[in-house]
Amino acid sequence: QVHLVESGGGLVQAGGSLRLSCAASGRTFSIYTMGWFRQAPGKEREFVAAISSNGVNIYYTDSVKGRFTISRDNAKNTVYLQMNSLKPEDTAVYYCAADRGLVLTTIPRRYDYWGQGTQVTVSS
Repeated sequence: QVHLVESGGGLVQAGGSLRLSCAASGRTFSIYTMGWFRQAPGKEREFVAAISSNGVNIYYTDSVKGRFTISRDNAKNTVYLQMNSLKPEDTAVYYCAADRGLVLTTIPRRYDYWGQGTQVTVSS
């Protein structure tokens, strides 16, 4: 069992930055692939980024490439999402998720554990 808690969301102007954190409980954090997803009002949850258990393999959705950076610190049981050059269309609730599988996936139902989400609002 893994319990995930996101933090770091807030209100920021377009062009600004935010750093999201996701703290995980449990001693097996280092074996999980971790992902970030987001969900805007009236839209389906969409994949943002994922990182393998050892941090070597990383994948981003096209719309955030060059602006967002996912990273993890297994010693701190934490995964991060650094978001730069934010746009109003990045506004959403952001969720972190943990997957026991070894292959990075963009499919939400493949992830086993989810946090409660943190709101990111980007004003124009």
